[in-house]
Amino acid sequence: MDLVQAVRRGSLMETTRRFAVLVGFGALGTLIGTRLLTVLSPRTATAVLGITVLSFVGLNATRWTPRVRPESERWLGPIVGIVAGVIGGVTNVPGTPLVIYFYALGLDKAAFVRAVAVTFALYKLFQLGAVTWYGLMTWPLLGLSVLLTGVALAGFRVGLAIQDRLDQRAFNRAVLGYLCVLGVVLIGRALW
Repeated sequence: MDLVQAVRRGSLMETTRRFAVLVGFGALGTLIGTRLLTVLSPRTATAVLGITVLSFVGLNATRWTPRVRPESERWLGPIVGIVAGVIGGVTNVPGTPLVIYFYALGLDKAAFVRAVAVTFALYKLFQLGAVTWYGLMTWPLLGLSVLLTGVALAGFRVGLAIQDRLDQRAFNRAVLGYLCVLGVVLIGRALW
C-alpha cells in the first residue's frame, strides 16, 4: 500500500533522496527500539507515545504550530529518524513522530503522503528484520499478518478516495484529527 502511495504522484527518487538520512537513522533506532521491546513494558512506551501525540495536537489547537525550516532538516532529520525508529521498535508505531515531522516541514498534500509512504515502507522492512532477529516473529503471527492484509487493502482503497477529495486545509485538519484519535487510543491502551 505504501508503495502505491509512494509512486502515485511526484518523484519517488526525490523523496527517497531527501529523507535518506532520516530513514538510515530510523533503521538504527528500530534495532534499538526492538531490543527495548524485549525488556521494557509496552504499556509505558505506549503511554509516552500517546502523550506526545496529544501534546502536538494541543499545541496546534492553540494555533502555535511548530515549523521546521528547510535548512534545519539536515540536523533534525537524523534525530527524528532515530526517535521514530526507537518508538516504532517499541510500539510498532513509527509513524507518529514521522507524521509530526512531515507536518512541521509544511509539505503539501502530495509530498506529505509520498514522504509518509516511503518512510513507512522502509521502517516496516527494518522492523520486520529486527523482530525476526530478536525472535519475536513467529510463523503463526506472520500468517495472521498476511490474512489481515486483505482488510488493510480494503481500507486503503477507501483512504485513497478520501485523500483525492480533500483540499490542503481539510487534509491538514484530517491529519490533526487522526493524531488526536491515535493519542487518545494509545493512552487508553496503556491505562487499561
